[in-house]
Amino acid sequence: MGSYENGDSPAAASCEGGVILGVDGGTTSTVCVCLPAAMPPPEAPGAVPVLSRAIAGCSNRNSVGESAALETLEQVMAQALTMASTDHSNVVAVCLSVSGVNHPSDQQKMLDWIRNLFPGDAKFYVENDAVAALASGTMGKLHGCVLIAGTGSIAYGVTEDGKLARAAGAGPVLGDWGSGYGIAAQALTAVVKAHDGRGPQTNLTGAIIRKLEISSPDELIG
Repeated sequence: MGSYENGDSPAAASCEGGVILGVDGGTTSTVCVCLPAAMPPPEAPGAVPVLSRAIAGCSNRNSVGESAALETLEQVMAQALTMASTDHSNVVAVCLSVSGVNHPSDQQKMLDWIRNLFPGDAKFYVENDAVAALASGTMGKLHGCVLIAGTGSIAYGVTEDGKLARAAGAGPVLGDWGSGYGIAAQALTAVVKAHDGRGPQTNLTGAIIRKLEISSPDELIG
């Protein structure tokens, strides 16, 4: 999508027919793209006419709290609209695919919030960020399986007849196995166990002490 970003697309000359906002919200970063609503279905990712693309920080409510997560989402959408030289009144649809949305109650809270941001008859969709990842690999045809191993981890699949299944994605305490967070937590645990004499000595101790610029594993607690 790079060559279409921030006004390079022929579609950027006009926002007639309104615009669509698509948000991919993760624990590390959040990305919002603004697209013209009146566009034919693209044949390939590179053919998507992106009017603008904005990036912000974490929007996972389980990581930074609900207020901070919503503030990030509002910020990134407003920035994308400004970069596309349009405003909230021109938005006809918003899709929020955000990590931490795991239950219908999570979806409803976010739907109630976003309806107050956009006037008119805009349509709103709220999903887990795994849905966006699956759609990005299938050009929007939600059929298949995706495995995300980022800051967190989740496996998500959809059958041809619309049945859904997922595993993991429950956060660092309950189930982000194999994620960046999970791997780092195992490494830090190994260092502390070695320091306490409950586990074997490990080269991770020296590497992590140097990286964090501390003098002892005791300082890991802080």
